[in-house]
Amino acid sequence: MNIKQMVGEKAAEYVKDGMVVGLGTGSTAYYLVEALGRRVQEGLTMTGVTTSLRTKEQAEALGIPLKDLNDVKEIDLTIDGADEISSDYQGIKGGGGAHLFEKMVADHSKKVMWIVDSSKMVETLGAFPLPIEVVTFGYQQLFRLFEAKGYQPTLRLDEAGQTYITDGGHYIIDLHLGEIKHPHTLAAWLDSLTGVVEHGLFLDQVDTILVGHKDSVEVITAR
Repeated sequence: MNIKQMVGEKAAEYVKDGMVVGLGTGSTAYYLVEALGRRVQEGLTMTGVTTSLRTKEQAEALGIPLKDLNDVKEIDLTIDGADEISSDYQGIKGGGGAHLFEKMVADHSKKVMWIVDSSKMVETLGAFPLPIEVVTFGYQQLFRLFEAKGYQPTLRLDEAGQTYITDGGHYIIDLHLGEIKHPHTLAAWLDSLTGVVEHGLFLDQVDTILVGHKDSVEVITAR
């Protein structure tokens, strides 16, 4: 069993009967959904709220009952991966392009859990490119603004070399910042920009972090 599978299966143990659960997106969340599918087949009653089309398709194939975010009052627990987690438990997400839906689901959750392998734990955020989801109209204006700021933007492409389009129909500009010394300040500025739909800074949000090591899963209480 690889580390991501170990962490994903451990996280599935936190889901109890009757819960509404936000189902994340990504390589570690994949194993979570697989494990929950097995538990549902064994009799677990739960409702999933998915954060991407690919997680939705996976969950449906496994027989996990799903509801749209519009159709639930609140979510008991959202379990998702992360691309970077700093020493003060702030995060960058969006490497898989799903951060808009991931943040919306997390924002309407009582508790948020991130599941990662130990390579995602860093001192300071920023080595991982920061994803900025933008509307397609006039996106070049934002691109030039980020360039002028020295943020080294790149337009995300898909595997075929075409412009990547999110489930929400937007583009992603990745900022290669190296280090983010003041994430709250940067997040507030990005939130103020017309045309930015969402960014990958997930701040003051996570409650519990499961970190996979070679032979064990570490449980961190972040908040």
